[in-house]
Amino acid sequence: MKYPKEYLDEIKTRLKVSSVVSKVVTLKKRGKEFVGLSPFKNEKTPSFTVNDEKEFYHCFATSEHGNIFDFVMKTQNLRFGEAVKYLANMAGMQPYLFTKQDEEREKKWKEYLLIYSKYVDFYHNELLKNEKYSNAREYLKSRSLGKSEVKKFKIGFIEKNPVFFEKLKQEFSEKILLESGLFYFDEKKNIYVERFRGRLIFPINNISGQPIALGGRIIESLDYLAKYINSPETIFFKKGSNLYNLDLARKLSNKLDHIFLVEGYMDVVGLSKNGVENVVANLGTSLTDKQILILNQFFDDIIICFDGDESGYKAALRAAENSIKELRPEKQLSFLFLPNNEDPDSFVNKNGKNYFLEFSKKSKLPIHQFIFSHYKKQTGNDPSSLALFEKKLRSIANTIKDSFIKKYVLEYFLEKIAELTPHSNLNKKKFYIKKTKSLETTKKHFNESRSLTGVELKEFSLLYLIMNNLNLLQSNIFLIENIKLFTEINTKILAAIIFKLKTQEKISINDLNLDQQLLDKINKFAPIKYILKTKSKNDHQILEFLEDIKRDLVNYDLEFRIQELESKFSEDMSEATFNELKELKKEKNIN
Repeated sequence: MKYPKEYLDEIKTRLKVSSVVSKVVTLKKRGKEFVGLSPFKNEKTPSFTVNDEKEFYHCFATSEHGNIFDFVMKTQNLRFGEAVKYLANMAGMQPYLFTKQDEEREKKWKEYLLIYSKYVDFYHNELLKNEKYSNAREYLKSRSLGKSEVKKFKIGFIEKNPVFFEKLKQEFSEKILLESGLFYFDEKKNIYVERFRGRLIFPINNISGQPIALGGRIIESLDYLAKYINSPETIFFKKGSNLYNLDLARKLSNKLDHIFLVEGYMDVVGLSKNGVENVVANLGTSLTDKQILILNQFFDDIIICFDGDESGYKAALRAAENSIKELRPEKQLSFLFLPNNEDPDSFVNKNGKNYFLEFSKKSKLPIHQFIFSHYKKQTGNDPSSLALFEKKLRSIANTIKDSFIKKYVLEYFLEKIAELTPHSNLNKKKFYIKKTKSLETTKKHFNESRSLTGVELKEFSLLYLIMNNLNLLQSNIFLIENIKLFTEINTKILAAIIFKLKTQEKISINDLNLDQQLLDKINKFAPIKYILKTKSKNDHQILEFLEDIKRDLVNYDLEFRIQELESKFSEDMSEATFNELKELKKEKNIN
């Protein structure tokens, strides 16, 4: 039996190609694409590309090409059905079992989608065209929303005494209409009632863009009615597993690495209208693990921006305590608190996109800092209060699933507590041998090193090795005389060292007269220093390391020249260029 197309499309929509491929291949971002070494061939120069926007991978070395299903089948030697099960699990979806119940469920799913599609289309068109709905249009106008926003989000309006149930009943059974959550049965009046009557409706789409639920907002100030209501949970809609506007926002993940998570539908629409389109809303419930995991599939940085009032703050705190457990080294979670009585919609309408984004950059607070700050405000200076404070923070840190993040968050908490009680830590300092880097220091080190290229780090290793073995290399100066470096400053440093070594005088690092900042940078980022800590340091070993680094630098030079010649050959197609290219590739293989 065949898998339903909708099921396969859902898997493809939930998973980026780069997310699937990166389980096997180390990928690096290059423009809109990712590149890496081919999993189908042994190679040193990356020829494998991944394009999330076009949803495919391509290997120039072997001409292998396909989507996520093809990739899993080929790299894991799986049949199609096995690949579907593997990817469905990775996407957080239930396996499709082809039972009678599954067939029945599939039939219901198609009916469910059709009911919502007809319902949303009908009331969207009514809002746009029906003159009776002028009050709803006036309300939208008062919220600075026009026809373009109504069309983009397919907003609709349902009058107070609608009769659309009767029209749908001609095509669908009463049972399936009730199961959709759009209607309920009023036993007193013995009639079917539309749940969202008298409200603006905001279609909640699944990740593929199909409406599966609604959010509804009253347009009048009526104390006896809830301002917002959502569809009840059904077999096809779970509030904690969906996010409003994710179907549109996820398409921006190839251009932007961050997403704003807000509370309300109007916040999403208002931000989008002002040009902030990378925004989603949770659906009237506390933020769930599932929602964080879904966003992490597409974005590296989640910025939670709830209303600037007491209820918004409490919602943020609940979200922080619940979502910190999903924190990972490559992901960020932070909170943005707006001025009192402001919500994202009012704030961006008042101040504009640029101010909102600038405010976000300056004011967002990492999740661990927010949690510490909150509980610190609740804590007194007495021992009991401080003990409870520490106990609470330890319990929160221990919920974090990733062991590395858990370690550094706990360390951050304990260091901050130690600052509050300096006298109690005096004796501990005497016995303190080694201090692990704090979360902030580690993060800073990572961000700094990420800005360095691979060849710069290789050059740092070479210079570090030479500067810490000057006497050895003074007697073997021929080994470093003709090394080619690629960055100007490192080339100058190497030339200065060689010049000093050739004087035959006994020298130390201080005699080299190097800029201290440069020296610090080399000592800080040279990868080889970590290898030297664990390996023996005899002269033979040092010279072997030197040869390895030289070989890598030669290969880098060859790769660079090969790329230049390949580009040239694609233009001139000359035999001379081809022969030169062939010789360089041969030399690279030998090396």
